[in-house]
Amino acid sequence: MTIREVISKIEKRIPIQLAEDFDNVGLLCGLPDRSVSGILICHDALEKVVDEAIHKNCNLIVCFHPIIFSGLKSLTGKNYVERAVIKAIENKIAIYAIHTAFDNDFFGVNAEICNQLGLKDLKILQPKTNNLKQLTVFVPKEYSGKVKEALFSAGAGNIGFYDECSFTVNGNGTFRPVEGSNPFSGQQNIRENADEDMISVIFEDYKLGQVVSAMKNAHPYEEVAHQIYSLDNVNHHSGLGMCGDFEEPMDERDFLKLVKEKFNLEVIRHSEFNSKKIKKVGVLGGSGASGIRSAISKKCDAYLTGDVKYHDFFLAESKILICDIGHFESEQFVTQQLFEILSQKFSTFAISKSIEKTNPVNYFI
Repeated sequence: MTIREVISKIEKRIPIQLAEDFDNVGLLCGLPDRSVSGILICHDALEKVVDEAIHKNCNLIVCFHPIIFSGLKSLTGKNYVERAVIKAIENKIAIYAIHTAFDNDFFGVNAEICNQLGLKDLKILQPKTNNLKQLTVFVPKEYSGKVKEALFSAGAGNIGFYDECSFTVNGNGTFRPVEGSNPFSGQQNIRENADEDMISVIFEDYKLGQVVSAMKNAHPYEEVAHQIYSLDNVNHHSGLGMCGDFEEPMDERDFLKLVKEKFNLEVIRHSEFNSKKIKKVGVLGGSGASGIRSAISKKCDAYLTGDVKYHDFFLAESKILICDIGHFESEQFVTQQLFEILSQKFSTFAISKSIEKTNPVNYFI
C-alpha cells in the first residue's frame, strides 16, 4: 500500500478539510507513491522521533502537530524543525500532520477530554457555520436510484450521525432538444415531457467537486439540470471545543482534584473560585483561550484548555471557572486515539506509538 492510499483512508475518517484555514496539515514531506513499510504515530515529529522511525523501519510518521508550520524558507539544519525535516527526507520518511482537522472532529481531541472526565450529553462548543451546501437535481424516474447511490457514495446525504439522507419529489419535466444536441430521449425541435424525480441532498462544502462529478457520471442526460445552494445552517457535529455535563454537580475544589487525577497534573492555573457547583464543563484542547466566551455563552460552569494568558482570566467575572491545564496536557490522549483509529484501518504493516517524550515543558517540584 502506498503513502497516498494510506492517507486517503485516514482522510475518509478524519477529513483534512475540517482543519482551520491557518493550519498546515496533510503530507508535509515525502513521496506519496512510495510503499509504506510501517507507521509511527506521535504528537510532534521531532528529530528524535525521526530517529525512532528509522530504528523501527517506519517510513511514514503520522503526527498531531505540524513540524512545518510557517516561515520555512530554507533547509540548512539551523534549528530543530529543519534538522527533523532534513533527516526525514534523507531517510525517505514521509511526515503527515492531522492537527486541527482532529480538533474539529466530533470524536476527536475534545471528545476524549470529555470522556476522561466522564461528561455526558456532549455538544460542539463552537460549531462550524456556512460549510453546508444543498444540491437539487432533476432525474428521469428510472435513473433516480442510480443517481442517489452515486451521490451517497460521494459523501452527500450525511446529516449528523445519519447518512444516505435525501428527499425526492416526483413531477413532470419538459425540455426541447435544439440544433447541436444529442438527447438521451426525444427528437430535436420537439418538446419532450418526462416523468422525473427531484432529488435533494445536503453535504459539506469541501465535497462539492466529488459530489457534482458523481452526479454527472451517473446521470443519463447530456445537460444535467441542477442547483447548488449555500446554507446558513449550523453544523452541530463539527467545530472546535466541546461541552458536556456531569451526572451530579460537584464543588470547585473537588472538580480540580478530579482534573488533576485524570490528566496527571502537577499544577492547574485557574481563575478565582466563585462558589458555584460545577455541572456543565466546556473544553478545548491546545491553545484555547478563544473559546472562553463561547463557554460562558453556553452557560458552562468551568472551562478547560491550555495557554491561557494573564488577561484572559479576567473574562471569568464570577461566571465561570477558567482552568489552564497546559497545552500538551490537554492533548495528551491524541496519540492513543490516532493509534486506535489507524490500527482498525490497517493490518498489513506495523503501526506503533512513539515512545519519545516531546512535551517541551518540565516542572520543578
